[in-house]
Amino acid sequence: MKNLLRRRTDAHRTDAPSASPAAAPAMDPQALLAGLAGQASVLGREAAEVRGAIDDANSQANRQAQALHALAAEVGAISQAQDAILSESGAGLRSVTRVREVVEQVGAEVSTVVDTLREVSEAASQITQIALQTRLVAFNASVEAKRAGEAGRGFGVVADAVKDLAARVETSSKQILGTVGRLDERIAALARDIQRQPEGQPQGAVHAALGEVATGVDRISQSAAHSHEVGRTLAGRMTGIEAEMQATMGVFAGSLGRTETLLDLSEQLLQLTADAGVQTADTPMVQAAQQAAERIGQALASALQAGDIDLAGLFDEHYVPVPGSAPAQHETRFAKLADRLFPALQEPLLALSNQVVFGIAADRNGYIACHNRKYNQPQRPGDLVWNTAHCRNRRVFNDRTGLRSARNTQPFLLQTYRRDMGGGQFVLLKEVAAPIRVAGRHWGGLRLAYRF
Repeated sequence: MKNLLRRRTDAHRTDAPSASPAAAPAMDPQALLAGLAGQASVLGREAAEVRGAIDDANSQANRQAQALHALAAEVGAISQAQDAILSESGAGLRSVTRVREVVEQVGAEVSTVVDTLREVSEAASQITQIALQTRLVAFNASVEAKRAGEAGRGFGVVADAVKDLAARVETSSKQILGTVGRLDERIAALARDIQRQPEGQPQGAVHAALGEVATGVDRISQSAAHSHEVGRTLAGRMTGIEAEMQATMGVFAGSLGRTETLLDLSEQLLQLTADAGVQTADTPMVQAAQQAAERIGQALASALQAGDIDLAGLFDEHYVPVPGSAPAQHETRFAKLADRLFPALQEPLLALSNQVVFGIAADRNGYIACHNRKYNQPQRPGDLVWNTAHCRNRRVFNDRTGLRSARNTQPFLLQTYRRDMGGGQFVLLKEVAAPIRVAGRHWGGLRLAYRF
């Protein structure tokens, strides 16, 4: 910094005209540093804005990449299902072919049955003819027996019995002929339905139905094949998009690193100007933060001496989750002590300026046991947006800003960042942090945040 001032002063002397040395008065180093601090503040603000925008875009790209990855997995599952459909469709077509072959075999057997029935019908017809002839013979025998008188009576009885038997045989034969005829018609109709006709001729009902099934299965198979091809193309394109998104996220990550470097540089410039003793807009906040940190350290030391808490409890790092809390809250052994001591020391910080957003004590891991009262509300079950904005106590803020403020051991630390207020609302802040020490140990930091 001294070299910078020397170069600026030497440049002033070199550029001044020799004839009129009073025309260019020397620049006040304090004014130069104050101007530098102002420019560093502007630089930090712009860097924080850019970093926040890149961080938002990176988060959105990450969510999109995750959604795309999940979609790619679903497309893969669909493709596997389509493969199964193709396999089952092929098996279905083969089954239809086998059924058709079996039906054709049945058709051939049915034709044989039809032929057998026709043989039975012919036999029944012959039996009917024989029965007619037998009836005729029996009738003639009965006539001759009557002519013979008493001698032919026995023969007449036999002739009558044969005639009756022949009549019954004739009746049964006719019934057989009728039944066989009807059965022949039905089996013939069945044969027509199950026999496959040559191409171009109307098919029977069974083969027509099998043909429709085969056509339907073939259409399913073709649609599945087309869908499978579309899925493969889509999966390929999604893989390409996912790779591009990963590359974009890499660019975002690199850009975040560069903006963080720029933000660090602006904060270092602010720190240097403050170290030089230059009064800036941040000076009152730095002093207030240091004083509040000292008072909180003394209050904790007094509680330790009074036996309100032991050293292990004061430096407790066992953060016990509060069941059902969202965002997650935690309890520690010193949380209730903080509820009792901190409000009287933290709330006055809010009265420093209407630009002050919060003034709180955090342990070295970024845990906020007790926040300012307006952010110290009980959580509302299921209302994540409201809880995020109004229930900031009992929470761990271990982001870049929170952790650096909590672990800072220098007299003070100046940072610039965007704060998430919940519900998609952000505010650009400066934050000064001063270390809190108890019993010679670094307990955490006092965080004082204010708007530009």
